[in-house]
Amino acid sequence: LLQAATRQDMTYWLQELQQKRWEYCNNLDAAKRDSRTSPTPSDLSKGLVAKDSPGSILSQNASAERARHILAVETSPTDLVGEQAASQPAPVQPSAINFSLKQWSTEIKNSMSSLRKGNNENRKSVFYTTEEWELLDPTPKDLEDSMALEEKRKHLAEGSKGLTSSAFPFDFGRIPHKTRRPLKDMIGSSKNRNSSDSSPTEWYSGDGNKLVSELQLKYQSQQEELEKLKKDLLSQKELVRLLQQTVRSSQYDKYFASRLCEGVPKDKLELLHQKDDQILGLSNQLEKLSLEKDSLQQEVKNLKCKVGELNERLGMLMETIQAKDEVIMKLSRQLSECEDNTSSQSGAVSPSGTTCTNKELQELDRLKDNLQGYKTQNKFLNKEILELSALRRNAEAREREWQAKYTSLEAKLCQIESKYLILLQEMKTPVCSEEKSPAREVITQLLEDALKAETSEQPEQAFFKPHLVSEYDIYGFQTVPEDDDEEKLVAKSRALDLKSLSLSENREISTGVKWENYLASTMNREMMRCVELKNLIRSGIPHEHRSKMWKWCVSLHVKKFKDSTVPGYFQTLLQNALEKQNPASKQIELDLLRTLPNNKHYSSPTSEGIQKLRNVLLAFSWRNPDIGYCQGLNRLVAIALLYLEQEDAFWCLVTIVEVFMPRDYYTKTLLGSQVDQRVFKDLMSEKLPRLHAHFEQYKVDYTLITFNWFLVVFVDSVVSDILFKIWDSFLYEGPKVIFRFALALFKYKEEEILKLQDSMAIFKYLRYFTRTVLDARKLTGIAFGDLNPFPLRQIRNRRTYHLEKVRLELTELEAIREDFLRERDTCAEKRDLISDDEEDS
Repeated sequence: LLQAATRQDMTYWLQELQQKRWEYCNNLDAAKRDSRTSPTPSDLSKGLVAKDSPGSILSQNASAERARHILAVETSPTDLVGEQAASQPAPVQPSAINFSLKQWSTEIKNSMSSLRKGNNENRKSVFYTTEEWELLDPTPKDLEDSMALEEKRKHLAEGSKGLTSSAFPFDFGRIPHKTRRPLKDMIGSSKNRNSSDSSPTEWYSGDGNKLVSELQLKYQSQQEELEKLKKDLLSQKELVRLLQQTVRSSQYDKYFASRLCEGVPKDKLELLHQKDDQILGLSNQLEKLSLEKDSLQQEVKNLKCKVGELNERLGMLMETIQAKDEVIMKLSRQLSECEDNTSSQSGAVSPSGTTCTNKELQELDRLKDNLQGYKTQNKFLNKEILELSALRRNAEAREREWQAKYTSLEAKLCQIESKYLILLQEMKTPVCSEEKSPAREVITQLLEDALKAETSEQPEQAFFKPHLVSEYDIYGFQTVPEDDDEEKLVAKSRALDLKSLSLSENREISTGVKWENYLASTMNREMMRCVELKNLIRSGIPHEHRSKMWKWCVSLHVKKFKDSTVPGYFQTLLQNALEKQNPASKQIELDLLRTLPNNKHYSSPTSEGIQKLRNVLLAFSWRNPDIGYCQGLNRLVAIALLYLEQEDAFWCLVTIVEVFMPRDYYTKTLLGSQVDQRVFKDLMSEKLPRLHAHFEQYKVDYTLITFNWFLVVFVDSVVSDILFKIWDSFLYEGPKVIFRFALALFKYKEEEILKLQDSMAIFKYLRYFTRTVLDARKLTGIAFGDLNPFPLRQIRNRRTYHLEKVRLELTELEAIREDFLRERDTCAEKRDLISDDEEDS
């Protein structure tokens, strides 16, 4: 509950709260815009994509800002508020005279320590849920500090007895806490303080006599408390002195008694000792009873004082009731007199009585008018709030409706433009005659207009201005190729279809909200493997969270490797690869520019991604000399570098090669890759029997196409949106995802493939059909829904089975090769037959 001293302060507070809310909302919107335009938060390491993400930051609503300034009421606080008030010394509370300084400062420390500057340890919010506050016992150092502080306050209070020039200083430092303090008492004392609290400026601007009297009362109460403590101390000292005298006298008596009673028998001595013990016990009991009597007498005095106070309060209440009765009687008489005068219409009333009655009636009318005005104002404000809320809801509903309508229309427009481009492609036929017909010129002009990208200059179009697509997508891949016009039209049509699909998906419930809720729930705990996270990753990681999630997935799989390495392991590997002779460096240099030539981050030797790609591949070749470098590793690293930094991309490659894939997957023989193709054939015959039989009928070896899918995890085989969704699930679940999506791609286009009745046509279609798969949601549904069940145990068993067969075949091939070499060496005609591998060696 916030209370203000005046209405002006209240208005000022409300306007400051509105300003804070406005700034918070604007900052939140800006943060959301930043998160939409960058793949990772600023505190995480970023890949290449984060450096140039698309989108423009929207400016703030200027009209709303102007409206706020127009409606704002110019006001300034009559007192210090907020942080300024918190940093000022606390004023003396007149209503808190009954509380000691130590108790009052302890309460202030407990309630206001979070506002202190320069003490970060105490700036924490503490919530008490029990009926009482459990406070800590004071340490000896705290007691010493409190005693010194008490002395200082006493001297300050004595110095300010006449007139002070500054507020009473309270140190928010370490003050000994009370052991227990009821919460309701603290709340009551706080309310009493708030009811009479005022700022230092207002406090000192009041009456000087009142200030002096308040200080005198405060000083007297402190003096009384001090005198009481001194008396208690003196009484304790006197008690200690008496006890010491008693002990000394008892020892003296015992000494003389032992001297005098040397000739006395033992039984009499024991009797004397017993009597002495009884006397001492009775004396102690008498002292205890006397102390108890004193305490009871003191309690009786206190009770008598309380009874006296209650009697005084009762008397005051009785006097108040009597005074109110008299006022009621007087007002009743005046009212009856007024009614009598009005009814009889006589003017025999005295002038003084008439004047008094008229003044009271005028005051009553004024109060009634004020009450009616406040009621009217309250009704108006409530009506205004209701109307504004209704207007806001209506405006939001209209905005949502317009946004949905706009999205739907834009999606339809993209579909129409895609069909339009296909029509242009169909209409572009060779013309035998040299004459240029008007229709031909129109089609030529339309083709030129359609092939222009967003970055080129756009003159005024005479016929039709197509919807522009950007030259590069958000991942840096080229949207429209530069060489073939036909391929340009197909690529642009594909880009428009992708945009149409993405706009259609945005109309439904976005997965971004689910991701925000999940990440918010993991703010104070570590992410763990669970069904919810797996389903979220399968639906696709949002662009702004992909860097964080990829890094987490990689760390999850290579934790055992990282724990066994020393800090700076990646830099050490890279330094060794650069300084010492590396047999893989030559092949790495040859493949750098051939990695992703259609991506702007790797398109030229000066591109930023080229150097990072070189560093990661060199470091990995030094870690795995058996593999060194294999074609395909460069593409894996290039994709990883789009969202990860160099060291994280290195561990991502380690995850794929050493954790996910079987051994000999990227070696010279590619043994593991060959095994996976045979496993995939088995899965095709099981999951897609019609398509498998169709391929067998026309003797189409589709593994020539799928071999590269498995080797580079679909890089350059599918559109970029689908590629990164596949990588999301791949980095979390492992290589089983590759089998799922490879089967899903064939099932997606199963009917179209079955219509083809020629082996050459089928093989030609298989070379490019994956680029025509655009609906990522449908493909994901097939991969993780239609193909179930999909146990990993089955894949492992079939890998083991085919591994032995492939090894036997390779052994036979090696034996045939050795026989051929021996025969060539013995036969003069075959000596000239030298293979390419032998020439390289």
